[in-house]
Amino acid sequence: MIINLRNSRAYAQFSPSLFRRFFPTESHIQNLHVNSNEESSPISCSNHSPRRTHLVSPNNMTPKVHVQPTSDVVSLNKSITNFVRAGDLESAHKVFDKMPVRTTVTWNSILSGYTKVAGKMKEAREVFDKIPEPDSVSYNIMLACYLRNCGVEAALAFFNTMPVKDIASWNTLISGFARNGQMKDAFDLFSVMPEKNGVSWSVVVETAMLTGYMKFGKVELAERIFRRMAVRNLVTWNSMIAGYVENCRSNDGLKLFKAMIESRARPNSSSMSSVLLCCSNLSALPMGRQVHNMVSKSPLSKDITACTSLISMYCKCGDLDSAWKLFVEMPLKDVITWNAMISGYAQHGAGRKALHLFDEMRNGAMKPDWITFVAVLLACNHAGFVDLGVQCFKSMKEFGIEAKPDHYTCVIDLLGRAGKLDEAVSMINEMPFKPHAAIFGTLLGACRIHKNLDMAEFAAKNLLELDPKSATGYVQLANIYASTNKWDRVAKVRKMMKEHNVVKIPGYSWIEIKSVTHEFRSGDRIHPELKSIHNKLNELDGKMKVAGYVPDLEFVLHDVEEEHKEKLLLWHSEKLAIAFGLIKTAPGTPIRVFKNLRVCGDCHRAIKFISEIEKREIIVRDTTRFHHFRNGICSCGDYW
Repeated sequence: MIINLRNSRAYAQFSPSLFRRFFPTESHIQNLHVNSNEESSPISCSNHSPRRTHLVSPNNMTPKVHVQPTSDVVSLNKSITNFVRAGDLESAHKVFDKMPVRTTVTWNSILSGYTKVAGKMKEAREVFDKIPEPDSVSYNIMLACYLRNCGVEAALAFFNTMPVKDIASWNTLISGFARNGQMKDAFDLFSVMPEKNGVSWSVVVETAMLTGYMKFGKVELAERIFRRMAVRNLVTWNSMIAGYVENCRSNDGLKLFKAMIESRARPNSSSMSSVLLCCSNLSALPMGRQVHNMVSKSPLSKDITACTSLISMYCKCGDLDSAWKLFVEMPLKDVITWNAMISGYAQHGAGRKALHLFDEMRNGAMKPDWITFVAVLLACNHAGFVDLGVQCFKSMKEFGIEAKPDHYTCVIDLLGRAGKLDEAVSMINEMPFKPHAAIFGTLLGACRIHKNLDMAEFAAKNLLELDPKSATGYVQLANIYASTNKWDRVAKVRKMMKEHNVVKIPGYSWIEIKSVTHEFRSGDRIHPELKSIHNKLNELDGKMKVAGYVPDLEFVLHDVEEEHKEKLLLWHSEKLAIAFGLIKTAPGTPIRVFKNLRVCGDCHRAIKFISEIEKREIIVRDTTRFHHFRNGICSCGDYW
């Protein structure tokens, strides 16, 4: 029938499509045989006939009988697919160009390579136009190409020309609108989507919608879609949990993960990565250990992504020993694994261990990437290795890595903390790109350490020009003025903040006791056990002063009496959290406290005294690093 159609001029165009309808995949055509003498003769099913297949010739729009074992075509298609997955489009094309016969699968395999490479739209279109019979997969690949290279409007125009649109087509375009923040267009498209294959269509596309809402901070709209979904797949759960993390709602992410487990959904590495990020953000070490236990009892125990996420979680929750133990036990590691461990050492001030691990990485088969060097420079910064840090920065070119703003920020911070402020400014002026706000914020922080008022004003001026709403810029400048008793200028900065509607980020600290998180703010007056906490702090204050502690009043931004200043310092959030931890935990056990801002200089000095008086290890994580206080000494060596 197929061959008769082909020989009829009126219906010749339907022959190839009918062929593929009956033999849609290569596995179906392996047993197809035809007469070698007469192309229009009936198809023979004889087991003794030579194997011949209707495949697509590169130079002919119609199927051509070609004596070729189909297993060769299948294996070559697999080769193309493997090259494409590895990002080696050139090698994939070499295989493709030499193939005497190509199926639609062949064309789709090579076409898919262009979705992974930006700026190849012209080449992708040329390949697509040569496909004798593009199928739905071909069209969906091109749709993805348009989204990547030409934007959603061009993709929509192509979408409207597609003869058949399946669930992948709708999902791709709706996701494209969502990723670009065009949620109204995404919703409009969703509302006109045909009701095909009911549940499966709904789940995939609704998941795309809620992912888009989460990306642009519309959490309530995402939650509304999630609640009304009759069926949810694993991607749905993962998208919601990841969305909560991105929108600083890690508590909700943990709650949803627990609900996901109760629903009997089986988490994958993506699920674990997101929930471990929740644990990291909340410093919820007990919950992180529970997740580790789940991973250990599942096939994910051998998954590099899941294990790397666990290492990162342990580092960010202050348990460096568990992170290192897991790192050593991993049989296979990728560059992200190495980066996680090096970054962990850097954050904890273990600069020498971080650099030793970096040397081990370089001496092995693992090539460092740009993130590796950010971690290495951070390690040098926190350890005060100025010359070594500059040397590492310059060595990046040997690895073919161009310095990014993150690298410059690390080196400027390194120079600034070391008091080399002029060198830091010279580096800013020599940068190959325009400095961003964070670079001047880093310089401003260094100016505060060294009380360089003129340069602080220069840094603040540039910072606030780039980011007029930067609360950090105003607060840092006010701190510098306060430390030099220039209260009139402090008042001027506060007035500027009011004029620009800038609100200072309130500092707070938290500690987890028996799986319950307790949060404290400076001057807290609402905690139910506040009286006991104040009594403990007053007790500690007396003991510290006997041991030689003198409150550093420079860290009080209010022009009040000294006695009042001392009381304000004593009630800083990190001290409240530590006092509560001392009351609620057994003697000798470590205390872990976390703060949303940089720990102040007076608190840093006071905690050293407390660790010695109470014979406790006190671990404090702030926005920049970890501080491990033991026997009156901090791991940062007072270089922070």
